[in-house]
Amino acid sequence: MRPMQQSIKILYYANKSEEPFVEIVSVKQQNKRRPSVASSADSESDDLLPVLTDHSQILSEHHLEHLMNHIPARTQGYSWKLVYSTAEHGTSLTTLYRQMRELDRPVLMVIKDSDKQVFGAFSSDPFKVSSYCYGTGETFLYSFSPEFQVFRWSGENSYFVRGFLDSLQMGGGGGPFGLWLDSDLYRGSSYSCSTFCNRPLSLHHDFTVQDLEVWTFV
Repeated sequence: MRPMQQSIKILYYANKSEEPFVEIVSVKQQNKRRPSVASSADSESDDLLPVLTDHSQILSEHHLEHLMNHIPARTQGYSWKLVYSTAEHGTSLTTLYRQMRELDRPVLMVIKDSDKQVFGAFSSDPFKVSSYCYGTGETFLYSFSPEFQVFRWSGENSYFVRGFLDSLQMGGGGGPFGLWLDSDLYRGSSYSCSTFCNRPLSLHHDFTVQDLEVWTFV
């Protein structure tokens, strides 16, 4: 167990009948961990896990510990709110877009496929239908399959995100997409792309979605 940190408290005493004096007292303090829905009560990790305002079908403490260190500084310290999940809202890309219609902040997509692999993407902008690519260099892909890796913007192009009614695309550059999902959020694919210079996020290029969630920061 990590030793407790120590600080000093200075007490000043004054009394009409006595001379004033100063007493120095050592005070032991221990950093408290910020609670998380996914955390265990007896964990001794020093990392401050984000607070999930809703239950996740996918995210565990292991996932949170890695992801929280890679999201941009402007999203750090906020609670994570579930905007869309296939478990709650059904499997529909149209519904996913509708749930984000009023959002103006970044979102984190988390996918668990039929092989029980977890991967996804952080988008600087909420997902929407657009006739052009959108997003900024904050956008990245990530995967826990088999070990955690983050694939940030390579600088080669700006094909971050593009939403259609029949598909959602992330990353590109004259070839397959870094992450692609169909209109039913059931079939997906992941290939290496120029935008993120990523390896495939899933064990196989083509995958079947078991659960999908999108979180934002409030």
